[in-house]
Amino acid sequence: MRISEIFHSIQGEGELTGVPSVFVRTSGCNLRCSWCDTPYTSWNPEGEEMPVEAIAERVLAYSCSHVVLTGGEPMVAKGIHELAAILKDAGKHITIETAGTIAPDGIACDLASLSPKLANSTPSMELAGAAWVERHEKLRLQPEILRQWLDNYPYQLKFVVSTPHELAEIERLLFFLDRPVHPCKVLIMPEGITSEVLESRRGWLVDVCKLHGYRFCHRLHIDLFGNTRGT
Repeated sequence: MRISEIFHSIQGEGELTGVPSVFVRTSGCNLRCSWCDTPYTSWNPEGEEMPVEAIAERVLAYSCSHVVLTGGEPMVAKGIHELAAILKDAGKHITIETAGTIAPDGIACDLASLSPKLANSTPSMELAGAAWVERHEKLRLQPEILRQWLDNYPYQLKFVVSTPHELAEIERLLFFLDRPVHPCKVLIMPEGITSEVLESRRGWLVDVCKLHGYRFCHRLHIDLFGNTRGT
């Protein structure tokens, strides 16, 4: 399995914000988001090939109950099911951070952190080329696969938002999912990799959350550490 980094930090996003966690960041992704904050795992994937057993050994060396499998897209990593099973058998709480484009297929998971990609994620022709633009647009939303995650795992739906206009897109997706998603399971997160950009978008996002009952999703790690690796 190609691993970009394994590190011990605190969860900066979602329902478990602030919880100490070991992060396993796989390298490789089936999408090419225009605003990707980890291009070293997607646009230009880099990392070390590691056996699943060695990855698990590194994780279990930390005295930490929560593990986050992230990327890139961790569900494309060969051996991800085996790794999750080992960690689950060791008593770890497992969060999987995924775009929800690949079926879970019974993977061990205590919290599916699903981040369906909105139209704002599609890269430009100049940035990605026609082939990747077409592939990204075709793959970024997979309602049937998202339903499999929703039906079988505790979940949160996390949306990266740049402008107020994208809220209508979120509402359409929630309608087509045809599942009783409680508004507090819908997390709205401002797009940005600096505290200044995040701050500029918080005001109207808070108002949106108050209006719809959605949960505002902070990016605590950006405020604490900046957009740096290993945090």
